[in-house]
Amino acid sequence: MIEYLTASGKQLEYTWSHRAPVDKEPVLVFLHEGLGCIAMWRDFPTQMSAALDMPGLVYSRAGYGGSDPITLPRPITYQEDEAKDALNDVLDTLDIKRAVLIGHSDGGTIALINAGCDKGGRILGAVTMAAHVFNEQICIDGIKEALDVWNTTGLREKLKRYHGDNVDVAFHGWNDTWQRDDYWHWNVEQYLPTIRCPLLVMQGMGDHYGSVAQVDAIIAGAGGFSQKLMLPECGHNPHVDQSEMTMNAIGTFIRLQVFGDSAALSR
Repeated sequence: MIEYLTASGKQLEYTWSHRAPVDKEPVLVFLHEGLGCIAMWRDFPTQMSAALDMPGLVYSRAGYGGSDPITLPRPITYQEDEAKDALNDVLDTLDIKRAVLIGHSDGGTIALINAGCDKGGRILGAVTMAAHVFNEQICIDGIKEALDVWNTTGLREKLKRYHGDNVDVAFHGWNDTWQRDDYWHWNVEQYLPTIRCPLLVMQGMGDHYGSVAQVDAIIAGAGGFSQKLMLPECGHNPHVDQSEMTMNAIGTFIRLQVFGDSAALSR
């Protein structure tokens, strides 16, 4: 069931996957990619939450899905703003005191920044899939390719099924921002050393939006335990391209690194 809350002055759509009683915290919080929303996760949050018997929260950021629109252009700091302000507002509004963040692409970057800014220990762990912490040429090449697809195929109509009236804002808020000259020097590695929660850093070996340098920078910069996983025969979407491998890796990571002992494997 889709519900709504207000975060950073915007009405956002959200839903629970495999919702469990409040005393079953921590909550898995799913953070979507730069073209994503609740619906575009498909059944991954439900399957992941059910496998771990944990409540799962999924929401669409402003400018995506059925959430409020935004005004373009986005600021260069849009991912930092989401991590520091909107995400914390969402968690506060829903009274989530303990969370494990699972972020894809932009959502992974937002997860890293939020974890790096977490002073109260609310974030018990974070999983990133295809996250970025700096810009690089492979990112720009992939973004330009996506623009060609947008201009020459039915991609807009396909995405409109998920984003409705937000479709142009969703696409251009992502695509145009990454291609701006002043975005070339974007870098958020400064948030990594203050991450104290365990990290699982995943990326497809065939990811056309980022190189392994992204993963290596996160692993090298993280202030706590971090685990690297490069997935074979996988592009930018590990939860789609290698769903079983991705779910198994996340499940094992959370059971061992978040819950902390081998007995948790039976959870």
